[in-house]
Amino acid sequence: MCAHGYSGNARDFDFLARELAKDARVICADVAGRGESDWLPSALAYHFGQFLADFRSLLVHVGVKEVDWIGTSMGGLLGLLLASQPGSPIRRLVMNDVGAFVPLEALQRIGRNLQAPERFASLSEVEAHLRRTHRDWGEIDERQWAHLVRHGARRVEGGYRLHYDPRITHLVHPLPVATGLFFWSAWYRVRCPVLLVRGEHSEVFPASVAATMLDAKPQAELVEIAGAGHAPALMSDAEIAIVRDFMEQSGARAARETRRLSRSGSVLVPR
Repeated sequence: MCAHGYSGNARDFDFLARELAKDARVICADVAGRGESDWLPSALAYHFGQFLADFRSLLVHVGVKEVDWIGTSMGGLLGLLLASQPGSPIRRLVMNDVGAFVPLEALQRIGRNLQAPERFASLSEVEAHLRRTHRDWGEIDERQWAHLVRHGARRVEGGYRLHYDPRITHLVHPLPVATGLFFWSAWYRVRCPVLLVRGEHSEVFPASVAATMLDAKPQAELVEIAGAGHAPALMSDAEIAIVRDFMEQSGARAARETRRLSRSGSVLVPR
C-alpha cells in the first residue's frame, strides 16, 4: 500500500509501483480530496481519523489482511498510526521523510507550499509551480517531471487547476501556541520492521528526531537521501532499490525467524 503526502496523489508512486509490482500486488490510493477521489462535503471532514477509516475500508474491500505500507509525509504518519494500533494489518512500514515529531516551522512551510493560483493558463505554468514547490524532492528527471505535471493538475474552464480540494490548504496551519505535531506514543507502540527514509536537508524530519526514534527502537533502519529535502521522490533507481531491498530483506528475516522458532518447538507470538 502506497500512501502519498498531504498535497500528493496516488500517481506520485507510479515509478516505484511499477518496480515493486514485479514481485507483489501494489495498491496506490488517492486520499479523499486528492487526485481522482471525491471532495468531502465539509473541510472539517479532512482529518486523519477519516483517512484511516477509508484505508481500513479499502483493505477490506480488496480482501487484504496484511500489507506492507509505504507512506510519504502524511502517508507515513497514517502508516505509523495504523501500525501502532492493536491487530494492525501493517507487516512492514516505510516512513518517507516524516517522524514522530513534526516541527511547527516545517508545518508552516508546508502550508506556504500549498498556496497556489486558482487557475493556471497552461501546463507550463503548472510545471513552473510544481518545480518550485517540489524542488526538495531530490532526483527527478525530465520524464518524471512531465509525469508529475500531467497527474498534478486537472483541466477546467479557463485552464488548469491543481488536483486537490483547495480547502485542504486551510487545515495544515497549526495553532500558534503549538511547537509541532507529536506522534511519540504511536511510535513506541509500533512492533513491525520500520525503514525511516530522510532527505538530507529535510526540515520536516530533522536528524535529531530520526536519532531519537532510533534510540527508542534500535531495530528500525534509517537511510538518508543525499541532496534531497522534504520529501525524497522515490522515483530514482537508487531510491526504489532502497525500498525494494528493505521489503525483501525484512521479509526474509521474518521467514528465518519463523523457521527457527518452528524448529525449536516454540510458538511465534506477535509482540
